[in-house]
Amino acid sequence: MRLFHVSEESNIEVFHPRKPTRKDLDQTTALVWAINEKCLPNFLTPRNCPRVCYYVGPETSDIDKQTYLTSKTSPHVVVIENAWFQRMKNTQLYLYEFDPQYFTLQDENAGYYTSEHTQIPINQIIIEDLFSELFKYEVELRVVDNLWGIGEEIQKTTMNWSLCRMKFAQLKR
Repeated sequence: MRLFHVSEESNIEVFHPRKPTRKDLDQTTALVWAINEKCLPNFLTPRNCPRVCYYVGPETSDIDKQTYLTSKTSPHVVVIENAWFQRMKNTQLYLYEFDPQYFTLQDENAGYYTSEHTQIPINQIIIEDLFSELFKYEVELRVVDNLWGIGEEIQKTTMNWSLCRMKFAQLKR
């Protein structure tokens, strides 16, 4: 298993645990966050890019596969707003890889792992073309005017899904 932290910053040498700001998490325990390789495509966008991500999981129904996937070879979809397309073309990302032995699973569906200890990356990978990187992972990228419709709809399916940075999404229509 490979674990990563994705950033637009090129020079992070040490990751210190930070207390979460999300109200649904224990705010007394500082953590270093990482993402597994399976869910890494959900983070191959500019940091604040709102997105709806979903992929086939073990409980995904055939009808949901037929309805929400347009390709038999792409079991993973990332949906962004067209307002972010140009920024995505011009963004370079850095993947900081961690030794997985120091992490524990936090959320299997989202691919999140956490560590309570300071982490030093074991590798750094530069991603210059986000679109090509998504395609390497067999991810279908969709570009839409507004994310709210697909975001609300996908939550009612058997797909594994994640809504990221939606506070930056266009207003609902």
